Amino acid sequence: MSALLPTIRTARIVALAAPLALAVALLAPAAWLAVPVAAGVLLLLVLVDAARAGKLADWQLDHEADVEIGQPTSLRISADIRGTAGAVRAAISLDPRIAPGGRADIALAPDHDVWTGETELVATRRGTAEVDAVWLAWDGPWGIGGRQKRIALDREIRIWPDLSPIRSRPLQALLRDAELGLISRKRRGEGTQFEALTEYQAGMDRRRIDWKASARHSALFARENEAERNNQIVFAFDCGQAMCEPIDGLPRLDRAVSAGLTAAYVALRGGDRAMLFGFARRPMLASPFVSETRAFARLQQAAAGLDYQTGEEANYTLALATLSARLKRRSLVVLFSDFSDTTAAETMIESLGRLIKRHAVVFVTLEDRELAGFTDAEPDNVDAIARAVTADALARQRQLVLTRLQRMGVDVIEAPHDKLGFAVIDRYLSLRAQEAIAG
Repeated sequence: MSALLPTIRTARIVALAAPLALAVALLAPAAWLAVPVAAGVLLLLVLVDAARAGKLADWQLDHEADVEIGQPTSLRISADIRGTAGAVRAAISLDPRIAPGGRADIALAPDHDVWTGETELVATRRGTAEVDAVWLAWDGPWGIGGRQKRIALDREIRIWPDLSPIRSRPLQALLRDAELGLISRKRRGEGTQFEALTEYQAGMDRRRIDWKASARHSALFARENEAERNNQIVFAFDCGQAMCEPIDGLPRLDRAVSAGLTAAYVALRGGDRAMLFGFARRPMLASPFVSETRAFARLQQAAAGLDYQTGEEANYTLALATLSARLKRRSLVVLFSDFSDTTAAETMIESLGRLIKRHAVVFVTLEDRELAGFTDAEPDNVDAIARAVTADALARQRQLVLTRLQRMGVDVIEAPHDKLGFAVIDRYLSLRAQEAIAG
């Protein structure tokens, strides 16, 4: 059952008529009875107009059940109103993680015999977003009365990590080359697994000469080796307070998850094994190793379970000790994390120092463009100077920590979020070509 209501136009009429009614009451008290009569007439007209607004015969709300964080998705609504309607509007109650303020407003336009409207939403947090209700309101032909109907819903929109980098053309081209073409041929001869013997040519590494085979054939032959496969790659994610801070509209954690999954996909295509590990105050997630691209969906589902721990600091000692105990052979550990000061980074440095004794470690952090903006901003007032000095001090402390990690033997990647995935892939391919993972 739809409710009869006045419209915004009616509210404006009342607002404009109020000073006039006050003036009549002050200047002509005898004519004051005309005011309530006029109000009654207006109320009657509102009811008549609302009654002529027609009835809602049918409606439909269409949206995707699964969306990726940071990627736009459409929400479409249509209403079949039998009768005369002046304007039709819709409001949908949604989870704030997919609609600012938890509400999406849509103005519907006539499309043949049906009113339709569409809006674009962008999810800012992973998880399950509930779609609670939809309100439909339509005006009468005069625009002073209308109807409104609330429809309760029980729907959900699942928000997944962003996998758009995997579908991008540059990555697909890279994968095609790496699978059978250019990169595969470049790596030949650099690994440790024997592939074939070939006649020695000028410019080849003399250490590749197989002297026994050369003696048998009375000619110089060189060994061609193939890069090893079946390496173990661990993508570890700090889910604590520092990684929950937004960068360009999305939490740092989601930027890291997108980059990590992209690199994991490349690793699986290259014949290696990948797993995900998440932690904050304590370990939260440890997926099993997967070794085939068709099992990549398991990594995607595991990544969707990496929850935001906004009130917790990362416990590197417990997390990395737990991870090290799970790894029975040398692996490449790609750690996505961040730190706010050198004091908080001390525990991280100590824990990574123990981890790198057995494993290859890459530390990945997002470049803080906001901090750089404060440093580079022109100091036109005292506040700007103070911000610049503070930002410069923080940047120096940050660089000090990264330098200490590099001196320990940890590979460090600091890149903008839009280049993070390819930076991790390049470092992984480089370490694999150098046989630094299997070691």
